[in-house]
Amino acid sequence: MTGLRYVYAVCRPFGTPLQAQLTGVGGDPPRLLPHHDLVAVVSHVPEADFAEEPLRAHLEDLDWLTTVARAHQGVIDALTTVATPLPLRLGTVFRDDSGVRSMIEAREENFLRTLDRLEGRVEWGVKVYVEPEPTPEAPVTPAPKPASGRDYLRQRRMRTKAQEDLWQRAETFATRLHETLSECAEDSRLHAPQNPTLSGASGRNVLNAAYLVPRAESEEFVERVDRTKDGTPGLRVELTGPWAAYSFAGEETAGEEGA
Repeated sequence: MTGLRYVYAVCRPFGTPLQAQLTGVGGDPPRLLPHHDLVAVVSHVPEADFAEEPLRAHLEDLDWLTTVARAHQGVIDALTTVATPLPLRLGTVFRDDSGVRSMIEAREENFLRTLDRLEGRVEWGVKVYVEPEPTPEAPVTPAPKPASGRDYLRQRRMRTKAQEDLWQRAETFATRLHETLSECAEDSRLHAPQNPTLSGASGRNVLNAAYLVPRAESEEFVERVDRTKDGTPGLRVELTGPWAAYSFAGEETAGEEGA
C-alpha cells in the first residue's frame, strides 16, 4: 500500500499481538516496523491529507483534527495494554519506512533511555475546578424596597469578597493536593490551566497536573485522589487515566514529515 507513514509511538519489541480489529488514522490498521532494539507503530496515510501543506491546513479544521486525535489515541490505548509505548506527537509523518528508521536511528539513545524510565509506569491526570457555590433558596418575603446605591455597593463588595475567599481556598487546596500527590508519584508535571471554552468543562481550572505512577501502585494513587474529592465546597476534582506517559515522554518525541 502506498502513502506516507504515520507514526504513533516507539516501544520495545513485544510478543502480544495488537487487537485484530484495531484501525488507526484514516482507517488503516497499525503495523509494527522494527529497527534494532526498538519498534515503531505505524500506518499508511494518504499524501492528499498528510503531506506538509494539506496537513497544516487540516490542523485548522477542528472536526478533522478531532477524528484524527481519536484514532491516534485509540492506537496508543491499545498499545498501553500490551507494552510501554513512547507516544509521538499527533501528526508525526514520514515519507516511507526508511524515513521512520532514520528517525529511530537518530534518536535511539534517547528513546531507549526514556523507555527504561517509563517501563511499567502510567500517567494519571488530576484537575481541580472552581465552581460557583450554590445560592440557598431565599425565604418567601414581601417584595423588598428598591435598594439604595449604598446597599448595592455593599452587596457587590460582599459578593466580590466571597469570590476572593473561594479563590484563596482553591489555590491553597490545589497546592496541597499537588504536594500530596507528588509525594506518592515518581514524577509530576504542572500544565497550564485549561481554557473552558475549548475543554467544555464547567468551572474555572486551577490545577491541571500529570503524575507518573508505577502501574502496580495505581490503585493506591486513585484512592488518595478519591479521599480529597468532597473535602472543599465549591471545588471539583477530576481524575483521568491511566494513560501512556505523554507528559513524561520528552521533547525527543516530536516529529515531522521526513524526506
